[in-house]
Amino acid sequence: MGEREGVGRLLPWISSPILLLLFLGVWQFAVSVVGVSEFILPAPLQVGRSLVGMLDDPATWAHVRVTLVEVLLGFVIALLVGTALGAVLGRMVWLERAVQPAMVAFQVVPKVALVPIFVIWFGFGMTSKIVMAVILAFFPIMLNVLLGVRSVDRGHRDVMRGLGASRWATFRDLELPSTLPYIFAGAEVGIVFAVIGAIVGEFLGGSEGLGYLVVSSLNSLDAPTLFAVIVILAVLGSVLYLAVTTAKRLVIPWHDSVAKQ
Repeated sequence: MGEREGVGRLLPWISSPILLLLFLGVWQFAVSVVGVSEFILPAPLQVGRSLVGMLDDPATWAHVRVTLVEVLLGFVIALLVGTALGAVLGRMVWLERAVQPAMVAFQVVPKVALVPIFVIWFGFGMTSKIVMAVILAFFPIMLNVLLGVRSVDRGHRDVMRGLGASRWATFRDLELPSTLPYIFAGAEVGIVFAVIGAIVGEFLGGSEGLGYLVVSSLNSLDAPTLFAVIVILAVLGSVLYLAVTTAKRLVIPWHDSVAKQ
């Protein structure tokens, strides 16, 4: 078992470079052999040159910083509000049933359609992008927390009360440990959605950030720069997701979702 666990932990570090090399190989094959136009699909080397040039430009890091602030603020707000509301709705079933139709109706509305409204309300600055990130990240966090609160075993709660435990002790020793895995499950999805929300907001109504760079490179028909921005976005999203999963390993190392990794 020990050897298998060791191999399992090393597997992502082995498979990821191999998959990346295969992807780059297929990409280069499509451009060099199949003859796909470099105007549509630039060669990996061209994208790499554009990426190096962008990373050497201080303006690129300014755009990265703007997007990062929007994502982090939106995610933190969504995490706090989603956790609080999910805990309340999880405890108050009648309230959850009362607001469920409104929440479902709001959730099915295409969020892209809300961007122009947010621009009118909050302007072209960071606020409208933060609101967009909050809205996209809020629902998965709230729903997971609601499920976590409902998953606390009533028998265990009754035992705690029978032993004379206070509400704080019951929350600290039973409810919080039982709900934390669900909070992190929602956070893992929420951080991804927060990135998407910020980028969509910048894409449709922004003058700075990585989403704005996507629009500007598209308008100038600069395919290598467009792909380079996508690479930066992929790295940024991966780093943020890794930060959430690392926090989960540190906070709940005892849970099966962490112990079996």
